Amino acid sequence: MSDFHWDYEVFLFIGVVVTMTAWLWSKFKKRHRSDNKQIQVIVGVGSFFPLLFVILSFRSFAYESFRIPSSSMMPTLLTGDFIYVDKSAYGVKLPVLHNKVIATGTPQRGDVVVFRSVEDPATDVVKRVVGVPGDHIRYDERTKQIFVNGKVMVETFDGPYLGFHDDINPNGLNQKTTITGDVEHHILHSSLVKRSYTHNDLVVPEGHYFGMGDNRDFSADSRDWGLIPERNIIGQAKGVWMHWRPGAFIEGLKRVGIQL
Repeated sequence: MSDFHWDYEVFLFIGVVVTMTAWLWSKFKKRHRSDNKQIQVIVGVGSFFPLLFVILSFRSFAYESFRIPSSSMMPTLLTGDFIYVDKSAYGVKLPVLHNKVIATGTPQRGDVVVFRSVEDPATDVVKRVVGVPGDHIRYDERTKQIFVNGKVMVETFDGPYLGFHDDINPNGLNQKTTITGDVEHHILHSSLVKRSYTHNDLVVPEGHYFGMGDNRDFSADSRDWGLIPERNIIGQAKGVWMHWRPGAFIEGLKRVGIQL
């Protein structure tokens, strides 16, 4: 089944093809009248080719910016964070088709990755890799503990979470520290939330990954909709470069005593 879908990248690629065609025509057409309006339009369209080509190349093979739309990765990533994603971290892929042409690495436990949603390929999702091919992953719904290849991922209690909580209930929300792979990071658990999951005991097959949100009780992830195909992975999240969300500016003014 094809995962092709119409999105910004597809339209950008089409724009590059159209403007390149016009650019080549204007460069290699030997005889034409420069005062012809149709020819002037073609030349004008072709002038956008270099810019669109650079944008497509950088977006497809280097870095791309993504906005965090939800609280599922708190406290690591907050709603409204803009992250930059290394699209060459796990291989160089063709734009639109997403076929890997050069292998540069594979996701490791602890990596935060951006990928096309398993449920809706037109939507980009961010999660932390917990299981890689060959891993046996088990999630205990009663204790909320994760077992990787029979070993529990140890979680150290830090205390009640007092940071930004977006639209979730802050009551009973606790912060813990854990280590996923070689990465030490914080996670959140809610003492008020009990959930059951469809995929809580499985072995990760080749070409797939098991991903989870750091905000464990408020994240829809591999426990719900299953494994992440390697083909869906866009790149590795490297850091936050900006934070913006509706109301953030007003809240900031209120913190310093300015009322609107």
